[in-house]
Amino acid sequence: MKDKPKLATMADVAKLAGVSSMTVSRALKPETSVSKATRDKIQKAADDLGYVLDTRASEFSSGRSGFVAVTIPSINNGNFADTVKALSDVLAKNDLQVLLGYSNYHVDREEQLITQLLKKRPEAIIVTGGVHTDRCRNLLENSGIPVVETWDIPENPVDQVVGFSNAYAAELMIEHFIKQGHTKIGFIGGDNSRDSRGRDRYEGFCKTLEKHGLDGSRISFQEQSPFSMEPGVNGLKHILKEWPDTQAIMCVSDPVAFGAVTECKRLDLSVPDTIAIGGFGAYELGLFSNPSITTIDVGAALIGQLAAEKIVDLLSDSRRESNKVVQTKPRLIKRQSA
Repeated sequence: MKDKPKLATMADVAKLAGVSSMTVSRALKPETSVSKATRDKIQKAADDLGYVLDTRASEFSSGRSGFVAVTIPSINNGNFADTVKALSDVLAKNDLQVLLGYSNYHVDREEQLITQLLKKRPEAIIVTGGVHTDRCRNLLENSGIPVVETWDIPENPVDQVVGFSNAYAAELMIEHFIKQGHTKIGFIGGDNSRDSRGRDRYEGFCKTLEKHGLDGSRISFQEQSPFSMEPGVNGLKHILKEWPDTQAIMCVSDPVAFGAVTECKRLDLSVPDTIAIGGFGAYELGLFSNPSITTIDVGAALIGQLAAEKIVDLLSDSRRESNKVVQTKPRLIKRQSA
């Protein structure tokens, strides 16, 4: 059995560079009085040995870890990927890095994540959504660091918020259907007990139809992920079986809408002439779908950017007098499917 490689030490670097361990420690820190020539020699020795300075002791004494903890529901969701990329870019410019975890849409899993992430002493934490377990909320409220809830507008924020109204976003799509003359409108969603933002979209769907005196019973909730294509296939089949005269369907996400459009093709149903399909999230696959998918753009990257900028401001200003809630505005993107 091959022996495990020996971890390079500061003493190894010092020996290779021909200096003392104290000089190595000073040279590898951001602020140092060590000459450039010596620093370069030490850095080359460290690179050759694969050595990285252990900063845990200095982080403990300074109270700075250099990390911002981030939780998202899913790692295979393009929207959340855009959010994380944008916030990572802003944080990196300010010498902060992301410590990422995902909950798979389970609030209990989020609680576990928050517990573990806080043990790493992040400088701030960004979470997705405003629905948490009581213990998780207590952990966030008593963390002593800035907390930003994103992708939602919670009624009772923990601290800071950067998000939008999912109910309003759904209203945009339903109003679009109604303006086109559709009155028999359905909704395909995921597991509402796990996806609180999907549940808010469904509530927006119901309230908008109720406002116009229309029936909101044409619904299909699927157990699969609200960001996969299978719920669209199964949901479309279910709605058309129960309500074959359905004229339009709003889907909880663009991947679900893509599944519904694909199933329409299999059934030889014209989209949008026979049935209109609307999505959510402005995913790239919706743009290149045939037909392209009418959707709601919520500015996923902008949410990440604004959340990161808020964190940077809060870490640099202990007064924390900025607006606690930053609300972005979703917009309808009309394409071929509706």
